[in-house]
Amino acid sequence: MKGTLPLLALLTAFPALSTDMILPAVPSLAETWNEPLSIINLILVCFFVTYGFFLLFYGPISDRFGRRRPLLAGLSVYIAASLLCASATNAPMLIVFRILQAAGAAASSSLSMAMTKDIFSGQERERILAYIAIIMALAPMIAPVLGGWVLADFSWPWIFVIQAVMGFIGILGVLRFPETLSQISDVPLSRMMHSYGRLLLNPSYIIMVLVMSVSLFPLYTFIAGSSAVYVNEFGLSEQKYSYFFAFNALALMVGSFSCLRLTRSISSKHLMTIGFAGVFLGGLFLLINGQHGPWSFALSMFLITFSLGLSRPPSNNLVLEQVDRDAGSASSLLIFCYFTLGAVGMWFISLEWADKIPVLGTIALSCGAMVLAAWFVLQKRGIKGVA
Repeated sequence: MKGTLPLLALLTAFPALSTDMILPAVPSLAETWNEPLSIINLILVCFFVTYGFFLLFYGPISDRFGRRRPLLAGLSVYIAASLLCASATNAPMLIVFRILQAAGAAASSSLSMAMTKDIFSGQERERILAYIAIIMALAPMIAPVLGGWVLADFSWPWIFVIQAVMGFIGILGVLRFPETLSQISDVPLSRMMHSYGRLLLNPSYIIMVLVMSVSLFPLYTFIAGSSAVYVNEFGLSEQKYSYFFAFNALALMVGSFSCLRLTRSISSKHLMTIGFAGVFLGGLFLLINGQHGPWSFALSMFLITFSLGLSRPPSNNLVLEQVDRDAGSASSLLIFCYFTLGAVGMWFISLEWADKIPVLGTIALSCGAMVLAAWFVLQKRGIKGVA
């Protein structure tokens, strides 16, 4: 257990580390390269789109060849692409290299969730997902702060050098870890992709994936819009922005930790209800108080992010409960939906809005209301795994 949790947490944290470290540099990159913010934010949007696309391939490949080999290949690509990102001299180059970086990073979080399915089951898996979420939440807390420190003392290319080192540490961990898939499929790879057809014909799985993806939509819009809000609208420095971002990331860890403690006395379905309601209320507070200053904005976002941390471990577990096989493909499709919808949110908030705060509030309010309503309907229909 001591060796399993840190490795799974590191692999799951790759997206947050790969996106959040560069966030403090986004406004300065726009100024340095004389590009609008909507163009610079493509380093986030394209990363998310590519990441989600390649997830669809790593899942079936890992079901056919095991988890270790695809992980080692993906991490090797990630390291090379990170070093190329550090050498970029303009926005188009950085966008292209970020696409390559995402192609490598996609192996990590998808296969880490599949490995969790391989090793653990039932309530134990839900507990492990909560532990991983707590450890993983440190990534978006530390990443922007680390990025801010790097910008203060060095320059933005060093952010990608650090990410390359992180990928190397991941490779060392995978090399020391045994293969977790006990029965490797002998089905030809061309037919392994048919697993997505089976998943798409599983209505309970698809519905749960869509509901949980919509619940995370406000978080991804905040990630892409946060630097513009704190730096451009509130006039904070890059370092101060990183601390406020870390404060919101702390909410994710507190929410996941609370989930771990509260599952002993409160059922998972009630925790999910509380979490979805919290997203709705956070959006309402954001619309009412979000423009009054950085702390008013941060506290409203804290409620939203805390609520997502509270509901995400049981939500992920409930999605996986809807499938009896094709765990790798199910994990890949789940995270693909998360990141694809997240990329849409990042693109949307990057448009030239006069004030992004009311837009963020409206998104959170709308998504919270939709997910809460859908969740009540699903409970009445008795979806699998809801006690």
